[in-house]
Amino acid sequence: MKKWFNKNKAVVAGVAVGSLLGFLYWQFIGCSSGSCMITSKPLNSTLYGAMMGGFLFSAIFEKTKTTKS
Repeated sequence: MKKWFNKNKAVVAGVAVGSLLGFLYWQFIGCSSGSCMITSKPLNSTLYGAMMGGFLFSAIFEKTKTTKS
């Protein structure tokens, strides 16, 4: 478990940050009419933010990891 976490720290951090930002986006900006697929419900917005945060952090930290070697 410890090996897996050390290997995937960037993804875990990205998911945490992304989910928080997704929820905050729904809370403050969101879609009040309910016609928006992602931002009409807090669960959708949070999951989308988590997915995007995981992808983004993974891509950024993987790129810096390969350039340092």
